[in-house]
Amino acid sequence: MVLYRAYLVDKYLAVMLAFMVVGMPIAFISPDDGQLRKPPLYTLFYASIAGFIVIVLYSSYKGRQERRKANAKRKRPKK
Repeated sequence: MVLYRAYLVDKYLAVMLAFMVVGMPIAFISPDDGQLRKPPLYTLFYASIAGFIVIVLYSSYKGRQERRKANAKRKRPKK
């Protein structure tokens, strides 16, 4: 039986992901007075979405690599 982590993202990537998620509403709502921004900060919003996508893709890539190594180790012929 092979035991490996079943996390979606590492703890460092989870912190970065939290900053990305918090940055999305800040693009539309001003932290000073809580009102909607007249011209929203679209660059912050789209950068947060892009960062979110990059983190999810990178974490799935790392998970795939770990599973590939675990499967290769499990399928090795025993001598």
